[in-house]
Amino acid sequence: MADRLTGMEVFVRAMRLGGLSAAARDLRMSPAMAAKHLDGLEARLGTTLVRRTTRKLSLTEAGAAYLDKAERILGEIGEAEAEASSRALALEGVLRVSAPATFGLLHIAPLAPLFHELYPGVTLEFGFSDRFVDLLEERWDMAIRIGRLADSSLVARKLAPMRTVICASPAYLARRGRPRLLSDLIAHDCLGYTFTEQAGTSTWSFGEDGAIKAPVRGWLRANNGEALLRAALAGQGVVFGPRYIAAQALAEGALVELTLDQPPMPVGAVHALTHPDRRPAAKTRAWIEFLAETLPRRAADW
Repeated sequence: MADRLTGMEVFVRAMRLGGLSAAARDLRMSPAMAAKHLDGLEARLGTTLVRRTTRKLSLTEAGAAYLDKAERILGEIGEAEAEASSRALALEGVLRVSAPATFGLLHIAPLAPLFHELYPGVTLEFGFSDRFVDLLEERWDMAIRIGRLADSSLVARKLAPMRTVICASPAYLARRGRPRLLSDLIAHDCLGYTFTEQAGTSTWSFGEDGAIKAPVRGWLRANNGEALLRAALAGQGVVFGPRYIAAQALAEGALVELTLDQPPMPVGAVHALTHPDRRPAAKTRAWIEFLAETLPRRAADW
């Protein structure tokens, strides 16, 4: 059993550190011994996990499937040992977090120093992008997503509420007039967000369920909310999106909230998503609890 776990450890570290030599150094054994453990693991499994060349290692299909399971097993063993020796709070390791680009920059990145003070052994790795990542395939520990969640096998936890807002700069409204009805929007430059139909490039959604559609048009569209916000601040049009993006500009008077004859469709909430087939590691649970405590305070102005 000890050899089996050592082989598993060599395999996981070799893939994470980029080679058998690096894994051997990390485990304080010779490269020849590391290679022997990997050979023994593959022999026991009766399959090839890794294709080896002089320059790199690459996973086979069987290796990719085994790597995920091996990481989970080793993580659970490490957590059990930590708890048994009363070191459960001494969390360590890399925590990979995926989050939407603008939300991540504005409201997740500023929290990193505080989390580091609480858990200095954890290395945070942020991936800020508006595309939907595959947690399992791309090996993220958790993801932060905003909106109404589609049906999914992922485990979701609500972290904070979210509101939407339609707004424009005082200079734009002085030049083009203030829209008061949904039908007025067609005469304005509406800045379209290409990643969602709710505040998209041809229609915007209103009402509690988004069933009311208002046609819009405009000269600028983008897949990033920060880009649209900057255009609105420059007096280039009307923007529709999550209030967290525009909160500071609204508070400072750089943007003015617009009230139309129908409320904008709610955007949902901020959620933490984790893998469905495993208990999250202690570092992941600590991060999610930290967000659940801190984000609602930041969300007071959203």
